[in-house]
Amino acid sequence: MANPPPYPDSNSDTGDDTRVRPDRGSTTSTPRWVKVFGIIAIVLVLLFVILHLSGGGLGGHTPPIERGVEQP
Repeated sequence: MANPPPYPDSNSDTGDDTRVRPDRGSTTSTPRWVKVFGIIAIVLVLLFVILHLSGGGLGGHTPPIERGVEQP
């Protein structure tokens, strides 16, 4: 007796197939804490970029030069 084909075509399918169906994707999603930390990281990066582009820079470690005051 011959074995039936592993995947019968739709014309010969009887509907009483008990084999495991193909995977339809993962049933788990990204944990909430990963999403929260990702959003916080994106906000911090955007804040840094906005401050840098607006001239705020990183604050610097040297004292600011005062205009109108002569240096010795």
